[in-house]
This record gives sequence, C-alpha cells and structure tokens, in this order.
Amino acid sequence: GSCAFEDSACGYEWDYAHLPWVLHGEGHYISVDTSYKGEKAVLSSPELYSEEWSCVRLIYQIATTSETSPDPARLNLYLRQEGESFDRLLWSARKPSDSWLIASLDLTNSTKKYKIVLEGEMGQDRSASIAVFEIKITPGYCIECDFEENHLCGFVNRWNPNVNWFVGGGNIRNSQSILPKDHTLSSELGHYMYVDSVYVKHFQEVAQLISPKTTAPMSGCLSFYYQLKQENSIVFTVYLRDMSGFYEEIWKTESALSADWALAEVDFNAPYPMEVIFEVAFNSAKGGYVALDDIAFSPVYCSNQSGMRTPFNPAEAGCNFEEDLCSFYQDNKDGPGWSRVKVKRNVYRAGDHTTGFGYYLLANTKFTSQPGYIGRLYGPTLPGNLQFCLRFYYALYGFFKMSGTLAVYIFEENHVVQEKIWSVLDSPKGVWTQAEISFKKPMPCKVVFVSWCKSFWDCGLVALDDVSLSLGSCQAADLLLPNPGECTFEKDECVFTQKKRGRGSWHRWRGPTPTFYTGPKGDHTTGVGYYMYIEASNMVYGQRAYLVSRSLRGTSGKQCLTFFYHMYGAGTGLLSVYLKKEGDDEEIPLWRRTGEQSISWLRGLIEYESDRNYQIIFEAIRGVSIRSDTAIDDVLFQAGPCLEVEEIQFSSGYPDNLNEIEY
Repeated sequence: GSCAFEDSACGYEWDYAHLPWVLHGEGHYISVDTSYKGEKAVLSSPELYSEEWSCVRLIYQIATTSETSPDPARLNLYLRQEGESFDRLLWSARKPSDSWLIASLDLTNSTKKYKIVLEGEMGQDRSASIAVFEIKITPGYCIECDFEENHLCGFVNRWNPNVNWFVGGGNIRNSQSILPKDHTLSSELGHYMYVDSVYVKHFQEVAQLISPKTTAPMSGCLSFYYQLKQENSIVFTVYLRDMSGFYEEIWKTESALSADWALAEVDFNAPYPMEVIFEVAFNSAKGGYVALDDIAFSPVYCSNQSGMRTPFNPAEAGCNFEEDLCSFYQDNKDGPGWSRVKVKRNVYRAGDHTTGFGYYLLANTKFTSQPGYIGRLYGPTLPGNLQFCLRFYYALYGFFKMSGTLAVYIFEENHVVQEKIWSVLDSPKGVWTQAEISFKKPMPCKVVFVSWCKSFWDCGLVALDDVSLSLGSCQAADLLLPNPGECTFEKDECVFTQKKRGRGSWHRWRGPTPTFYTGPKGDHTTGVGYYMYIEASNMVYGQRAYLVSRSLRGTSGKQCLTFFYHMYGAGTGLLSVYLKKEGDDEEIPLWRRTGEQSISWLRGLIEYESDRNYQIIFEAIRGVSIRSDTAIDDVLFQAGPCLEVEEIQFSSGYPDNLNEIEY
C-alpha cells in the first residue's frame, strides 16, 4: 500500500465517475486541481491486509489562492473495510500550506481486508490544487520513531528563537556537543534528535519536540533512549497533552546520567487523542545537551506487576435499564427513590428512549409521593485523572417550573464532598432531552443522580434513560469523525435525497410539527435537534413521499438497518421501507407500519442482504386526515446481523391496554 508516485501509482486507481488524478513523474507526486470541472477526485489503494497494528503516513499539500473560503478544498482519507457498505472517515484536512505537510494515522489490527481511499474535494475555491507526494504504510505505531527518515515520522519541533530540537548524526559535524554515534545503527551515519544549550539567552529556556497525535485508543509501555550531558541543571520531562491543551507529566530525569545511551520506560495511556511532548528546560548557556533516539511502543505495560491493570472500559459505566440497573445502585436508607418502569405503546404517555417500548427509571412515582423524599442513584467507581464525558436522557412531566428536581453530583471517594456538576433548569415538556457533561477528577469518584422534592406540588415525574460514559471531553467527542452509516439529520440529509422536492415531500424539521395531536414534539437524537417528517396538511389522502439513499456498496452477508419512527395522530397512514438492488426495477418491501402507533419514538430494526449495490427507500403515505404527520430519525446502517430481532416486520394499529405503567 505504500507509494511514492515516482513513475507509477503502484496499483492505486482513480474512480472514473469523478475528476482525474494526474501523476507528475518528474515531481514524484499525484494531484488534482480545479482546472477540471467537478466536485471531487477519488483514489483507492489495492486491497490490503495487515493483522498487526500499522501506521499510515500521508505526505500532502493543499494549495489555494483565496485564504478564506466558505467551502474550502479538502483532502479526506477513508478506510474501506471488506463487508462494509460505508467507508469510515479517518482523517480530513483543509488547511492550505506553502510546503508539504505530514499526517500520521494509526490503523488498529484487524482480520478484515481493507482499502485506503483518498478523496480530494475541490470546494468552492476558484483555483485550488491538492497534491499527494507519498503514502507510506509501515507496521508499528505512529508514535514510534528512529529518526532515520527525512519526514521524522511526523514529529515536529515547536520553534523557539534560541533553543530547538535538531537532527543530529548522519556524519554532519555541525554542533559543539555532537555525539559520536546514534543509537539505532550505533554508527556516525545514523540519526537522532538533540537539543543544545549553547544558544540559551534567558533563564529557563524550553525546547519541545511534539509527537504526531494518536488517532486510536492505545495503552502500554512507551520507551526511548536518551543521553544527557549536564554541566548545569537541565530538566528533561515527558508530557502527554490532550486536545483541550491539558498537560500531564509522565516522566522526568532523576539525576545527571551517563554519557552513554540510557533506556527510559514509562506506562502510557491514551484512550483519546494525545500528543507526547519531549521537553528540555535549560538554566544557562553552559547547560549541556540532551539527545533522544529510538522511541518505541509496546501494548503491554512496562513492568509486569502493573500489567494486571486492565484499561478502564467506559461501556461498563453506562446503562439503558432494559435488563436491570447494570452497575448502578441505590442506598436503601432513602427508600426506593427510583423505580424501573415500562410503558406499553400508547398515545398518551411516552415510553422509554432506548426503543420506545422498553424500560426506564422514574423518580417520584406513586410509591414515593410523600413530601420531602429524595432519590439517589449511584454509578460505579470511576478511575481518577481521566477526562470523561457523561451523557444521559431525561424527561420531566408535571406541574410548574421544575428547576432542581434532577441534579448530577460527583462524589469523590476519599472525602465526603459532593460537587454538583449539573441540574435541570427547564420546565416540563415531556420530551426525552439529552444532557452532556465533561468532568475530570484527580481521585476516583462516582456519578450520583439525585431527584428530590420539597412538597407534593413541586413534584412532577422525573424520568432517566440511556446513561453513557465515554473517555475524553464531550467537545472533543463532537469533533470526532462521524460514524459511517449513521444519520441523525442534525447537519443535513446525509446519504438521502428526495425523489422530488415540493410540499408533498419529506422536510427536515426541529421542534413540534405545526399541527396539534400529531407528529413528534422533538427529535430522538437530543430532543432539540432535527428529524425528517411529512407535513400532512400539505398533502392529499394517499399521497406518497420518498426518501431515497444514494447507491450503497453491496456486500456478502447480512446488514442491519436501525431507525426510529414516529407515527402519532388519529389519521396516520403508512410508513414502509424498501430495498432496491442495482439493475432491478422492483423494490423489495422490508418493513411496514400502518396507522397510529405511539406517542413515542419507536425503534425499527431490519435485517437484509444485497450482494449488488443497492438503495434503501423510506416511503410515507399520508392518511385520511391532517393528523397524519409521520417522522423518522437516527438512521444507522451496520454490517453483520442485527443483535436483536423484531417480532413483526409488517403490522398495523396498536394494542388495546394503553397508558399503563408497569413496575
């Protein structure tokens, strides 16, 4: 999969449906520019296979004439895995530069065959050009480096007027305190990085060498070789820096060490994107020097004693309450503050957030409506010194302003302090609303959900569902690349298009629909985002609206389509899902619902297969009255069979025993 584009494209092929890539043999690069009319150019690698962790290094440049464009040219890199209908976006860049840049991407070990797909999008720039000079795929991790190659594995020196990291060795006698030989080759021809105090002007001058950012979660042992020659105090420190700019020191030199290469090893944990920073601080121009070589990584912790530590799995700290309370618990001195309940599908009382017909937690139920009750729900113990993002859904039903009826506290284990990190401010709307909170505590801690009420009139019902925890801040998670095959309609219609736009088509909408007693009050993704729906008052009885996906790649084996649908309103018509294979005229019906189903968003699951390219079609038919607004949200395509199975694929109406809460 590696290619320097010297006289051929090494088996990389471009997609003839789009712009051409041009190979410049004399300049050793391949490029695409705006001299051709078109949106994008696509280049895909030969089929690759690697059971080991590997690193893709891409040397590229984006050149544009205009500095700021609303829609700039960008270069995207996707992973196309065998058996997947969607490509996974690994990396995207749009910053123009005067010279080439390097991007380093970790590819985790996998048993599937894959291709690397490069996509150059031309955007709206009048003249733009995207060039790729080299793609290099090597076994190992991107933060490893022996500094023998001119791209230095994507490590960069943070420029300082006086002290900087330089490349040493390679038989260049260019510094007063140069080493006789490097560590990799143990010869004067080998290379290493060094920083020298000879140009220090001020007290405490700092030189930083910054690694490429990790792009996949990794934990284990980071090792490197260094030499330190010290005539005055030098501080040599290694830090981790996350994307919000937090530094964490992980290693520091203890003492003035030998004049030979010494090995340093440090436990390294990067569950979310991090950079490793090698920092040297000098106190005077006669400080000495530090040299660095052969940075390596192993997925096993350095000392075997700490090898027993399993990395924390955030999935175990969440819960959808379908089976039980997972690792959450209540202390009984409060009495049963929270009850696990379920509502059958009905048109008066909303069901849970997970499926619309499953379980959720309800505080202040008929068991606890005495005044002054308090319900505390404790989460599992979380390790200290990690950045977390907590997300959950809540819904409020009841009387007046409900501020303070639900709050989230952090309970630090070593002292009794509880810190309130969130509380509800809004009035009851009866819509599942998403909350997200980032936090980081030095000591192990627990998340506690607290619901309390002073008197009966203050107490509505407080519902909680789908608690999840992820590593890294919530803002960082929002910057992460989207899941392939997922569409929440928050930004646009994703892979879907309309057969014809007009009043009788699907609309992207947020908030309640204009007609009373039909349609959702909010979307399923966050409660305040967007969904797609048909507006029945613009349509006539029996009129159809189609939402059609673009052509999706056929694969062998089963695929699973999950989506949420909302069919509430006395006059509701039909919602159907079809599969249309390339080359066929007929559309295969996969799933259908007829008539009013529930006031909640309900989950639909469809298992299907297609070895040819195919399209998925959502068809809504308006019912007998204007109370026939049908909506969909949160469409997700996944490879492999569905983990759960829906009993009925084609059904009408809803059950009779409505509006009962089951405890």
